[in-house]
Amino acid sequence: MSDFDSEKLKTLLPMVIEAATKAGRAIMEIYEQADLGIAQKEDKTPVTAADYAAHRIILERLSEIKPTYPTLSEESESIPYAERSKWQTYWLIDPLDGTREFIKRNGEFTVNIALIHAHEPVLGVVYAPALGILYEAAKGLGARRHDRDGQIHPMHTRKTPTLPVIAGSRSHAGPHLSELLERIGEHEFISMGSALKTCMVAEGRADLYPRLGLTSEWDTAAAQCVLEEAGGQLTDIHGRHLRYNTKESLLNPHFLAFGDPEQDWTQFCPSE
Repeated sequence: MSDFDSEKLKTLLPMVIEAATKAGRAIMEIYEQADLGIAQKEDKTPVTAADYAAHRIILERLSEIKPTYPTLSEESESIPYAERSKWQTYWLIDPLDGTREFIKRNGEFTVNIALIHAHEPVLGVVYAPALGILYEAAKGLGARRHDRDGQIHPMHTRKTPTLPVIAGSRSHAGPHLSELLERIGEHEFISMGSALKTCMVAEGRADLYPRLGLTSEWDTAAAQCVLEEAGGQLTDIHGRHLRYNTKESLLNPHFLAFGDPEQDWTQFCPSE
């Protein structure tokens, strides 16, 4: 795994948590309004006023943290690979992960902030403002869940039980997922939006989150750090750990987020 000063990460975590919670407050202010400011991006995906408000707040707060690292956000203008390939360390941000869930007003959306170093997430914060839950982790420092009442709980994945719990996307299911579930056999299935699925695996409430469809690097990085620090793994369907900023495209391969590293889920995967 990548080397990064653990004392530096310990110092950064509270500042990143503050950035995420401040962005979450801005999101909730818009969430409670009748008009969510919904528009459509060039790729036909929805975007709202909350996406942009959270983006501005996070970038402003991260710019105050020293040393200053480059930032890559879903709502940033496109940054050519020739430029970002030179980055050793940078912030990777999804200001509002689960925009469709936000529009549906079901509460299953998150603010995702990750610090990437040497192509791996070394710090991750995932905040679900409507649920009042925040997940945070940093390399070598473990993973924790912060509850609405202020309690903080260390998180650990679990061994795969006889009846595994599979977490799946509420808005992005498809035939590949149906095929995988059929191959796995008897299981319990939970639908959930955004990065919350990976975090459910991290806290031992689910055993596997298979994503056999399109995602981007800002969708997974923060939660990957949380999951790995809780004892789990996030790999492609061939068992290789997801890495960041290694190619022109920011799209992820199909992947598996799972809690028990001794369980081989790749055997059930259909071809991409």
